Amino acid sequence: MSEVPVRVAVIVGSVREGRFAPTVANWFTREAAAHGGFEVDVVDCADLALPLAFPAFGSEPAPEVRHLAARLAGADAFVVITPEYNHSYPASLKNAVDWFRSGWEAKPVAFVAYGGLSGGLRAVEHLRPVFAELHAVTIRDTVSFHGAHGRFDESGSPTDAETTGAAVKKLLDQLEWWARSLADARAQRAYPA
Repeated sequence: MSEVPVRVAVIVGSVREGRFAPTVANWFTREAAAHGGFEVDVVDCADLALPLAFPAFGSEPAPEVRHLAARLAGADAFVVITPEYNHSYPASLKNAVDWFRSGWEAKPVAFVAYGGLSGGLRAVEHLRPVFAELHAVTIRDTVSFHGAHGRFDESGSPTDAETTGAAVKKLLDQLEWWARSLADARAQRAYPA
């Protein structure tokens, strides 16, 4: 008997013109599909029309916010694909995270980062406490691309397929374990946020 697929929302954080994010996101979604066990929903911050100003408490959220809230609530797990901007993550990603609270609770979040010398790892380390505040569980192992532009070939595949393949498999294995375990726990008992 096969298990129901884990619904994973892949959040692409960069909105910069000429961004490298689609290369990384397309590669990752292919890997998740090949891994099996995942149903992928790509949430690209460049396609979102989330307001920058938050309404007063108790106000009705904008339609864009309600639509994305439903997508996040329906996810069992998240993968954040982020570059590193000024030793941290993009403002577009922070805006997409901050609009929501309950959608993240008691769910796992994994990271795929890219950038220059640090490979986006400083962005990931800044995201971990943000997701902890939202009661999400971050996956320890991260896939990171140092000097990302030189790490992919013309077809959008990593040039070091063996090492990268092993890293993404480990991340996906852990994400699936956490997603299924936390879903079982939420089904048995409501999370006390």
